[in-house]
Amino acid sequence: MRIQTALAALTLATVGLLGAAGIAAAQDGPDASWGKGQFIANENGAGVAGGQSSVSPDGVSHADFWIWSDDTGVSGSFTGSGATWNNE
Repeated sequence: MRIQTALAALTLATVGLLGAAGIAAAQDGPDASWGKGQFIANENGAGVAGGQSSVSPDGVSHADFWIWSDDTGVSGSFTGSGATWNNE
């Protein structure tokens, strides 16, 4: 149960960081962002997953992740990509 409590705290911190990463820089031009997260904790284990994408005058980015904890241990994955450019 301690692993699940630690995972829950890590989940909240990770989701907060991904949400902050989705905020585009304040410059002229279009920008768009999207984010989604999910959390589950029950008798089988605990897990979290999320994704975030953004497009702005500064560039594009995408990140997704998942973390799962149960009686066999903790596992997870993270993918991130992006590109930035200077329009000056």
